[in-house]
Amino acid sequence: MQMQDILTVVENEFIELNQLIHKQLESRVPLVEKVAEYIINSGGKRVRPLLVILTAKAFAESDERAIKLATVIEFLHTATLLHDDVVDTSDMRRGNPTANAMFGNAPSVLVGDFLYSRSFEMLVELSCIPVMTILAKATGIIAEGEVLQLINVKNPDTTEEQYMEVIQGKTAMLFEAATWGMTRLIGRSQQECEAMRIYGRELGLAFQMVDDVLDYEGDAESMGKNVGDDLAEGKATLPLIHAMKNGNDEQRKIIRNAIRQGGLSDMSEILSIVQNLGSIEYTQQKAQKCIDRALQQLEILPDSPARTALSALAQLAVNRNN
Repeated sequence: MQMQDILTVVENEFIELNQLIHKQLESRVPLVEKVAEYIINSGGKRVRPLLVILTAKAFAESDERAIKLATVIEFLHTATLLHDDVVDTSDMRRGNPTANAMFGNAPSVLVGDFLYSRSFEMLVELSCIPVMTILAKATGIIAEGEVLQLINVKNPDTTEEQYMEVIQGKTAMLFEAATWGMTRLIGRSQQECEAMRIYGRELGLAFQMVDDVLDYEGDAESMGKNVGDDLAEGKATLPLIHAMKNGNDEQRKIIRNAIRQGGLSDMSEILSIVQNLGSIEYTQQKAQKCIDRALQQLEILPDSPARTALSALAQLAVNRNN
């Protein structure tokens, strides 16, 4: 089952989702709409809102509440992208110039704030305190994850445990909130809510680990970002952490210096090191273990096209090239 097959399962809901997204982007300030429309339409896969709708369909509860929560999740994700690109001084995302490259840092940050605000307006309309609690806490955890990553930039002593804490916050938390929040919204049992929470978290962890692998073996054109961006920013992601732990003194020295300095002057040598030490395979295997745990959670669901799609989406997360 490929992504197009998965999207076919939610074809009608995605039409409604896109309509609501554009309606909620309306603003009396033209620049707000212009920046928001630019990033929303810049080619993202919309995996997070897809998770919301597939979760609802898996419980046969796909209605306007699911569309609204999916829009909330997409807006929260887009807001973090706007802010992240400013923090990381990124100039390319999804194959296009970033919003901050097009419009400047200040509009990007402020439109990110607008999307956060609009998200919580829609949450209030859903009138579900448990879901509001999940999303309110999630946004705080996501921000903390980004700050932790910022603290660890150019720090070659970053541990695997610290790395996992960062990606749990900055990536996995919103995946978790998508599936968990939808299950709570429709009033499913505690066991079902917990299963879908774990599914989302494990999928999110795997998704980010594969992203970090692709920084060392991906294709810039298909990824829509520059290969080596993480190294250029001095980020000690899991392939580098594993290589430093398992390499010899000379290999560790090369990687540590590259992380401290940032930039790509040692990229070819580091690529050789992480490949020869099995660091790519280690990260991929760790991601696969997360997917295996995620798939176990789906056993709680009845058989349906939506359950099959959730399973396929998890498998695609570790078998992608962008």
